[in-house]
Amino acid sequence: MRSEIHWSDGKVPAVTLGFWIIKILATTLGETGGDTLSMTMGLGYLAATGIFAALLLALVTAQVVARRFHPLLYWTTIIASTTAGTTMADYATRSLGIGYTGGSLLLLALVLASLATWRMVMGRIDADAIQDRRAELFYWLTITFSQTLGTALGDWLADTGGLGYLGAAIVFGAGLLVLTLLYLRTSTDRVILFWAAFILTRPLGAAVGDFLDKPVAKGGLDFSRPVASIVLIAAVILLVLLLPQRPGRHGNTAV
Repeated sequence: MRSEIHWSDGKVPAVTLGFWIIKILATTLGETGGDTLSMTMGLGYLAATGIFAALLLALVTAQVVARRFHPLLYWTTIIASTTAGTTMADYATRSLGIGYTGGSLLLLALVLASLATWRMVMGRIDADAIQDRRAELFYWLTITFSQTLGTALGDWLADTGGLGYLGAAIVFGAGLLVLTLLYLRTSTDRVILFWAAFILTRPLGAAVGDFLDKPVAKGGLDFSRPVASIVLIAAVILLVLLLPQRPGRHGNTAV
């Protein structure tokens, strides 16, 4: 039997230019914040991953339980996912020894598997109309995998690819420009474009974050990680408060 379900306002923000600006800043913060805990404070990748993963789990639970869209809660959860993604990727590629290439391939497989399962279970994948709790869980699972994948991709291109942090940032920025042109000038599936852009903003942020805090001898600017993280936190909060924040589109969906 088919029935009509009225979707209330979504639990995630509408995908706008402001969304992407905050997302890039949040992913850059994820790199500097994750490295602050694991490297600067000397906790190591595994301990830092445990701390950020616990924080992420608590925030995702609060996000799922919430009955409506809360901008600060949403973006705090995004930051937790990107810091956890940084330390998880570093642990997998460095401590476990699978390397950037192996880590990137593994994480890409996990992203694709999450999206495929989401599509199979829910019948559709969307990025800005999340209201069903099952869809929201798939959303955050896919985001966490994509954030971790982005970190590995950024390190792979900067180190293994030999482009350096600034060169990698330029490449990923160019990739986002291509996706923008596809969005504006073609009818390419919007869900594919969203997740491709979501993944690419992470290595862009990772490359920029590494460029800011890595030593000059390694191609960075040698800024203080804690200071850079504090500045980025302030910038994200300011933009969340100043830029219009509204839930994603909604409507009637036949199921």
